[in-house]
Amino acid sequence: MPNRLAHETSPYLLQHADNPVDWWPWSTEAFEEARERGVPVLLSVGYSSCHWCHVMAHESFEDAATAALMNEKFVNIKVDREERPDVDAVYMEAVQAATGQGGWPMTVFLTPDAEPFYFGTYFPPEPRHGMPSFPQVLDGVHRAWTDRRGEVAEVAGKIVRDLGERQLTHNADEKPGDGELAQALLGLTRDYDTAHGGFGGAPKFPPSMAVEFLLRHYARTGAEGALQMAADTCERMARGGIYDQLGGGFARYSVDREWIVPHFEKMLYDNALLCRAYAHLWRATGSELARRIALETADFMVRELRTNEGGFASALDADSEDPATGEHVEGAYYVWTAAQVREVLGEADAELAMTLFGVTEEGTFEKGSSVLQLPVNEGPLADAGRLASVRERLLAARSRRPAPGRDDKVVAAWNGLAIAALAEAGAYFDRPDLIAAAVGAGDLLVRLHMDARARLARTSKDGQAGANAGVLEDYADVAEGFLALASVTGEGVWLEFAGFLLDHVLAQFVDAESGALYDTAADAERLIRRPQDPTDNAAPSGWTAAAGALLSYAAHTGAEPHRTAAERALGIVKALGPRVPRFIGHGLAVAEAALDGPREVAVVGEVLGDLHRTALLGTAPGAVVAAGAPGSGELPLLADRPLVDGRPAAYVCRGFVCAAPTTDPAELAEQLS
Repeated sequence: MPNRLAHETSPYLLQHADNPVDWWPWSTEAFEEARERGVPVLLSVGYSSCHWCHVMAHESFEDAATAALMNEKFVNIKVDREERPDVDAVYMEAVQAATGQGGWPMTVFLTPDAEPFYFGTYFPPEPRHGMPSFPQVLDGVHRAWTDRRGEVAEVAGKIVRDLGERQLTHNADEKPGDGELAQALLGLTRDYDTAHGGFGGAPKFPPSMAVEFLLRHYARTGAEGALQMAADTCERMARGGIYDQLGGGFARYSVDREWIVPHFEKMLYDNALLCRAYAHLWRATGSELARRIALETADFMVRELRTNEGGFASALDADSEDPATGEHVEGAYYVWTAAQVREVLGEADAELAMTLFGVTEEGTFEKGSSVLQLPVNEGPLADAGRLASVRERLLAARSRRPAPGRDDKVVAAWNGLAIAALAEAGAYFDRPDLIAAAVGAGDLLVRLHMDARARLARTSKDGQAGANAGVLEDYADVAEGFLALASVTGEGVWLEFAGFLLDHVLAQFVDAESGALYDTAADAERLIRRPQDPTDNAAPSGWTAAAGALLSYAAHTGAEPHRTAAERALGIVKALGPRVPRFIGHGLAVAEAALDGPREVAVVGEVLGDLHRTALLGTAPGAVVAAGAPGSGELPLLADRPLVDGRPAAYVCRGFVCAAPTTDPAELAEQLS
């Protein structure tokens, strides 16, 4: 019999609707139930494409005996971290403070007042590798609650007090300057993996935000080392197993420092950010590899993640059914044995494919299978037609395998990132279909996620908006997407929608006294702590994403409150950029834009013509572009900007100073270099 999760919209929660565990969604009613029964709360947080979440679910939550123990001794709450990033952030901070590490699945035991007192992540069904079994943990927590209630309450109270006393070092009056950005570059250089690209060791995550900073820093200062790190990292990732060499798109991260073996789930946010990063790398260098990866990643998002309603689904699972065994295993859809390659291609083409993609008899993954890479330059191996045929036949054979599951939940923030990437890629590479896909997703967000007061719902699924309120990253990233649409399409309505969202940011998320930003709105549900994190995770922090969108909107409109809020928010980058540049890359990129102006470009007389496209291809950090008919009134930057001798013209301004208008794309490119 289904439990209380059967009526939820989250695919992750629905995966647990048939568990014998009597799950509750996060709700006041669940905590009231715990008070009435006098039992603690077991909070389990995960997400749909999380491999170890699936493992723990199969081992423990689907087990009748374990479920009976959970139901008897606890009120059990299941949370999708992608639907409720605020709940996840608050308790993850507690887990990391108590244990020094964190991850998903996250398992936290709470008092009925939602105060945490015991923490963990994955627990096995029996003792293993020095870890207690999950039933042992359940029994131990229950005994502590029953026999030492006062001690538990004291621990919980201390944890909440300690969290409340944590303060960020933020000085709104001090913006980052050349010195801080140079120090940040030096810090990245120290962490750079010269042999394999990227930063740090294993596991290695795509450093999308750091790459954007490096490209902008190169554009502003000419620092060749910054460009080299960005270009080499992007090439290593594109040639590694983290990139799907047949179908396009990136996996979540690499388990090794060489980018060979990925954790196979594909997330919308990674692919949106990387599509944009590769497009910007092509814009800076003309790299054909960067162009191919940007377009293949865009095509992957549209082909495999677009929903029937026009938005983009959150993720593809890492696991899928292995046809040989019938078991769900990680990577089954993507990996190849030498025998499988020969079966599809025949002996001669199989040898070519194995050389091309690094497939070996021993394998680079598990059980003799290999993750496809592109370790060598394919040009000299064979003619383009033969290489294309090899790829097409392997892809066709792979498509007949059982496909990974898809999390169809539409997350506002991640769709904002996808809109920005697809709009720009469509403009750069003359792909109107990609621009149309971006517009379609924007329409969905306006129609379904925004209410009459321009408040955002965090998620939707199957055309139904979820009940959870948008958080700061939703407002910031959707505004960023709408600003990109305004720049590419010349339609002022997108700028207007971005303004509505950013007005909410100023009213609901900014601390008026300090200039700091919170991750949840002032009138959002009260948790044990109001979450606030300026550092990037897998996607840009809401704090610095908001700073970037506010800065761009101010450049478009001249809105002084938005410019002031952006500059005050950047005080955190001055504090953290030189110390932890890997973890505040987006903030550093926004700081580059602020130092450069950002430049304001108005193109009158055309949309997506030569001048407009030249403006969009300018590498000046964070430059904003408006294009349309003279006197249209849709975009403020076009006001009082006439044609020149009856011809389309471009006007470039920077820091309240404007260059002479030009009708020559080459001259415009020079002004934006």
